[in-house]
Amino acid sequence: MSRRRTPALLTAALLTAGLVGCSGPAPVAEPRNPPADPPKSATPAPRVPAGTAPEKSFAVGVRQLKLNRDGDRPLPVTVWYPAAGRAGGAPERSATAAGGRFPVVMFSHGLGGRPDDYATLLTRWAAAGFVVAAPTFPHTARGTEVNVLDVLNQPADVSYALTQVLALDGKAGDPLRGHLAGDRVAAAGHSAGGVTTIGLFTAGRDERLDAGVVFAGTALGVGTGFAGAAAPQLFVHGELDEVVEYAAGKAAYDAVPWPKAMLSLTRGDHGRALLTDGDALRVVSDTTVEFLRWSLYGDAAAKRRIPTDAARDGLATLDNHL
Repeated sequence: MSRRRTPALLTAALLTAGLVGCSGPAPVAEPRNPPADPPKSATPAPRVPAGTAPEKSFAVGVRQLKLNRDGDRPLPVTVWYPAAGRAGGAPERSATAAGGRFPVVMFSHGLGGRPDDYATLLTRWAAAGFVVAAPTFPHTARGTEVNVLDVLNQPADVSYALTQVLALDGKAGDPLRGHLAGDRVAAAGHSAGGVTTIGLFTAGRDERLDAGVVFAGTALGVGTGFAGAAAPQLFVHGELDEVVEYAAGKAAYDAVPWPKAMLSLTRGDHGRALLTDGDALRVVSDTTVEFLRWSLYGDAAAKRRIPTDAARDGLATLDNHL
């Protein structure tokens, strides 16, 4: 399939479906850097050495970063992080970071969404010992003039934001100085953010990434040429998804050549399991936390807990090749 046809297919699919909150047609423009076919992966094993994830639950701090890529792509980033203090309360703005170094997870929102829409899930990741950084994209977020084709520019946005976030580890006076494990990094995203995340492992491969979590994603526009060092992938998809068909997510998952698992939500639709605090979100949260504990901390016990967490109460099934 030609690269010229691929953006057209992405536009048709995403505009017709109206991903997460998109209320109408969006203007079409050519992406800055059309994806190219990357080299195939030759690395069979994950890179993160064995270790142990924190057992405690942390308080959560939250802060905002004002970033701008190339001077014309504003990328405000919301950062949730493990904080000192008593766990269980609401995230505290600019709280003191907890002691230790924590892996980083870059999260990409869906079309017409914003990072705060996913705060319940992302604060749970932070409480489990991860720094979560979520850009607000300039042309696909709610409140912008949405352009679906700009999704193809978002993998580069995430890579830029990751560079800026990791730089905080050495920045004098920054609250996160000395607290970021820059050699343990994952990318995650929902819907159009899932497309963005797949792109970070295919056409826009960022070799700093050690793992990926794709919620309701598809490979349209970014391809299934997974490249570079092996990076375990967890796909999460509702079997009743009315926007991105389950089969499209499964096709992308099937193309992953690395350790992988797919959590299928039996009664799940396109997004409510991530946005509404209920039983489905509990299963998604617990499963993704254990996956991140294994893939970023190297915690083998967390890996063994994944099937049990995923299969509870008949809410989901797990195809597990981790």
